[in-house]
Amino acid sequence: MIRAYKFLMRPTARQAVALGEMLRDHCSLYNGALEERRDAYRHPSKTSIRYGVQSGQLKDIRAFDPERQGRWSFSSQQATLRRLDKAFAAFFRRVAAGLAPGYPRFRAVSWFDTVEFPKDGDGVRWDSTPHDRVTRVRFQGIGHVKVNQHRPVAGKVKTVSVKREGRKWFVVLTAEQDQPEPLPATGSMVGIDLGIANFLADSGGGFVPNPRHARKAAAKLQAAQQALSRFPRRKAKDRTRNHQRAVEKVSALHGKVRRQRLDHAHKTALHLVREHDFIAHEDLKIRNMSKAPAPKPDPEVPGSFLPNGATAKAGLNRSITDAGWGVFLAILNAKAESAGREVMAVDPRNTSRRCPACGHTAKENRPTQAKFHCTACGHTAHADTVGALNVLRAGLARRNANTA
Repeated sequence: MIRAYKFLMRPTARQAVALGEMLRDHCSLYNGALEERRDAYRHPSKTSIRYGVQSGQLKDIRAFDPERQGRWSFSSQQATLRRLDKAFAAFFRRVAAGLAPGYPRFRAVSWFDTVEFPKDGDGVRWDSTPHDRVTRVRFQGIGHVKVNQHRPVAGKVKTVSVKREGRKWFVVLTAEQDQPEPLPATGSMVGIDLGIANFLADSGGGFVPNPRHARKAAAKLQAAQQALSRFPRRKAKDRTRNHQRAVEKVSALHGKVRRQRLDHAHKTALHLVREHDFIAHEDLKIRNMSKAPAPKPDPEVPGSFLPNGATAKAGLNRSITDAGWGVFLAILNAKAESAGREVMAVDPRNTSRRCPACGHTAKENRPTQAKFHCTACGHTAHADTVGALNVLRAGLARRNANTA
């Protein structure tokens, strides 16, 4: 199995400048390759340029511009071109599926924050043996950079990436490991219902409160964004010092919310994996759930529109995004795989409207957001607990069907 590790780097001032130049030059390569593809398609001959052609041009590009392109790793530049190729592959896939295409865009230097090295030892070297109790990673054109390695790396390092987040620099490793020993069996099974009022309700009647990290930081974030809006939009190199500070303040607040959300997801998922052998959850289509409502034209007044609940839906969409269900489910699946646990996604339809006692399904069974009252048998419970219980039953039924 493949596991990722992310460590904070502590470059010197000169190394930080060199790392920034590496991102800048890879960004220039990305944009140049994108422009070549775009111009070729706009030509009357409709020429198609792919990764193989552009990769074959790298040798000439490095010889033509040795100061900016020739000093960096050849394999890292190939990885940047593959990154563009993947963007075009995703674009054509969306076109074929009839979705919004989203043509690949040119990247500003401030929005190009990652460079990947496909192989340890080719342009980069991860030194797992600390020197003077300090771990280092060596990059071609930069040298040995100190790394704050807060945990050991198990397995063989496969790829290495450099990532910039604000003023901080990180190294991201992927390591190939043997499948770890599964956790001891507990004999417990659980269904979970994800929500807004409570982040999670389980089939045993337990609840995990929704921390609402973004809402708690909304006032500070609003003030920081208002301060930023007072500056005219400029390129990063043309910003004043106060403008740059305002940009960094907004970025730091968003980063804090993201880290808090990740921390909560990791802790919640770890608790579930340690306590239960089988975990069932709703197969939520989060992207569809957070779509803006379609406009409703007024048939009586051309050019006018009827109320469509867009304001209320925008608030719900913010709450869904703040909860971070997608991140949590991805972490849950990864931890369950490492621990030898089974996770099952089930159809979420009617899970909170079906009575767990008699099976009666009706919209009227849920008179409020939190209350469940069966109109057939009178069974009463918390609606989220009922949903989690039905999710567990559906998950067990699906597992038994797959086994059969």
